[in-house]
Amino acid sequence: MSRPLILVTNDDGVHAPGIMALAKLAGEFGEVVVSAPSQDRSGVSHSISLHDALRVFEVRPGAWAVTGTPVDCVYVGALHLCDRAPDLVLSGINHGYNLGSDVYYSGTVGAAREGQLRGCDALAVSHDRDASLDGVLPHARKVIAEMLAAADSAAPPVLLNLNVPREPVGEAPVVTRLGQRIYRDKVDARRDLQGRPYFWIGGPPDAAADGQEGTDVWATRRGFASLTPLALDCTAPSLDRWRTRIAGPDFDEVQAAPLQS
Repeated sequence: MSRPLILVTNDDGVHAPGIMALAKLAGEFGEVVVSAPSQDRSGVSHSISLHDALRVFEVRPGAWAVTGTPVDCVYVGALHLCDRAPDLVLSGINHGYNLGSDVYYSGTVGAAREGQLRGCDALAVSHDRDASLDGVLPHARKVIAEMLAAADSAAPPVLLNLNVPREPVGEAPVVTRLGQRIYRDKVDARRDLQGRPYFWIGGPPDAAADGQEGTDVWATRRGFASLTPLALDCTAPSLDRWRTRIAGPDFDEVQAAPLQS
């Protein structure tokens, strides 16, 4: 029986220390193919290059640099670089948390989500900027082992988001919901040497923001590694507000209506 095939990617670039550590860890569990951006592509979310040519270079045995986004890397990796469908997609280890609403901006999570869209179980791994990779690996190892042991080809693929603090408490992550990560947002207006205006956007996270109990923000603030299962369906929990405000036909009536040509 062949070993599991694991596709490893990130958004920090193919030469980042985090992806090298993650690829080495993945090698404990199966065959590894690395497909990662040729340069840092942090914050590009689920961007895909539909109107630009992609170039692919082997940078070390089993590892390819792709001149595109993290999603491009998973797309090319799964459909071209791998000789069969991957059993697992790993993304990271990202230098910095991906908590709360970060998952909508993160290239790390975007790449893992693309793995899920391609029918693979997927894990995004991130850590506090002051944490060492050695502190992250035991938690990642535990999650990867469990994902492979629980793999079920008949079940929908899963997407997990792991965040590890500087000095993690305990030997296993706690399971959390997405929280709300607060940033001190600003637009910094500047001028270049020619006097032309330009802008830097963004700001650091609010270190004092605690987060709601049971969320990833709350857990990591208390030193716990956080594991958050994510879903593709972003539909609001309740549709009733819009059913009452916008009076369309009942769904039963829609199903019973004849199809239009």
